Amino acid sequence: MAHTLSAKKRLRQSEKRRLRNKSYKSRMKTFIKNFLSAVESGDVELAEKKYHEAVKVIAKLGSKGIIHKNQASRKISRLTVKLNNLKNSAA
Repeated sequence: MAHTLSAKKRLRQSEKRRLRNKSYKSRMKTFIKNFLSAVESGDVELAEKKYHEAVKVIAKLGSKGIIHKNQASRKISRLTVKLNNLKNSAA
């Protein structure tokens, strides 16, 4: 357990940040799941809408440093591939 006041403050700060980051990541995963379910349904218009929402959230988290920028790019890239495959199969 922390003894100094500054160490106790750091514990409080890190716990607050951990919970905030956890909620951001949970939100990101929810948007990704919504997109993947739209892809499964086969509805191209809905999938495109959900794709743009998910990319917006992922890019924001990458820019804030909550997830690494390369991880954000990788997730966006994989979602893009799924959307393009859906568009090609529908056409």
